[in-house]
Amino acid sequence: MGKNQTYETNERLKSADALWVFNRLPMARNNAINHFYTEPAEATRTTLMNVTERWKLTWKPRATVVWGMMVSAALLALAGCSRPPAQFAPPPPEVGVVTIAPESVSLTTELPGRINPVRVAQVRARVDGIVLRRNFREGADVTNGEVLYQIDPAPYQATLDSANASLMQAQLLAQRYQPLVGINAVSKQDYDNAVAAAAQAKAAQEIAAVNFGYCTVTAPISGQIGAALVTEGALVSQSAATEMALVTQLDPIYFDFTESSTEVLRLRRALENGTLKTAAPGEAKVTLLLDDGTTYQHPGKLLFSDITVDPTSGMITLRAEVPNPDHLLLPGMFARGVLEQAVDAQAITVPQRGVSIGPNGVATVMVVGADGKVEARVIKIGQAVGTKWVVTDGLKAGEQVIVEGLQKAMPGMPVKPVPFNAAGDNSPSPAAPAMGN
Repeated sequence: MGKNQTYETNERLKSADALWVFNRLPMARNNAINHFYTEPAEATRTTLMNVTERWKLTWKPRATVVWGMMVSAALLALAGCSRPPAQFAPPPPEVGVVTIAPESVSLTTELPGRINPVRVAQVRARVDGIVLRRNFREGADVTNGEVLYQIDPAPYQATLDSANASLMQAQLLAQRYQPLVGINAVSKQDYDNAVAAAAQAKAAQEIAAVNFGYCTVTAPISGQIGAALVTEGALVSQSAATEMALVTQLDPIYFDFTESSTEVLRLRRALENGTLKTAAPGEAKVTLLLDDGTTYQHPGKLLFSDITVDPTSGMITLRAEVPNPDHLLLPGMFARGVLEQAVDAQAITVPQRGVSIGPNGVATVMVVGADGKVEARVIKIGQAVGTKWVVTDGLKAGEQVIVEGLQKAMPGMPVKPVPFNAAGDNSPSPAAPAMGN
């Protein structure tokens, strides 16, 4: 290419718009070069000018808009990178807690046993004869001395009359001999025999009177009588001691139960070293739990503890006396007795609702620490007292145990403890709305 052609090419591209199009748009540059070699310089200039005008009308406005959008997006991105995103921090959840404090607790033992009557009287025939009447209603209450049966008294009445006559004869003979012995009209021996005969007649008369009285069968004790075991017309026998009825005293009534000798030894050691205090004499109460799960409303008192141990079972027998005014407790009934054996004046207790017991038997509680964070604590529990567990190890006075809102308390998370009120509304106050609402 010669110098003249180069000069002409530069002249053709003097226009700023044409130069920008020539440098930026490949298609425009290619068309310009083709026109340079195939057409005259004036035609080439016209072609470039047409391309420039077309770009100004169509592509330049669009490029301006796109460029403005890109700049705005870049500015927004820079602005977003200049400050951190806002974060929502929810307040710590409220949980109901109880503050551990020592309290006096009566230590009880629940033991099985049977109900036994205080008195049982078997009404049996004491003479031979035919039953004439039954004077009681089966299952009714009877009093001591109340007539129950009437046995035919005729033969015993005759025996009594004969005994009375023999007694009168013997007494008259002794009275007749008495003045005669003083004048030696009769011997001393005859007088002594007459006096002895009178005494024997007196004894025979008394026996006849007693047997006559046995024809009227009475209740030996006050209580509730059972079913009639003989009916009118039945022959009863003194030698066979025919049982006619059974009278049971039901108020008060005994509750006999047994306790392991090992448990008795453990309790006595705790009393000796001062860990526990014994209940006052006569104040050891026994509360009965019936078969249907209810608690008997009248508490009893412990009467005695046996001094021997059953060698076959290793148990010690205990007996309690329980009031039974409504005759609800019946002999032979099974029950469980809750016996107050000692008092722990500094017992640590925790509500049962706040204790979780795993499948391996390990008990844990959630404790709010001094920093307001939740801590899982393994404890050792003893017996249950009402709705509480007696804690033998793992807790101390002043610590806060979560009993309400356990589902919101995870180990290590901060919480807001509020006092737990078992008698009122224990639900925490409404918290802030959850994220996303």
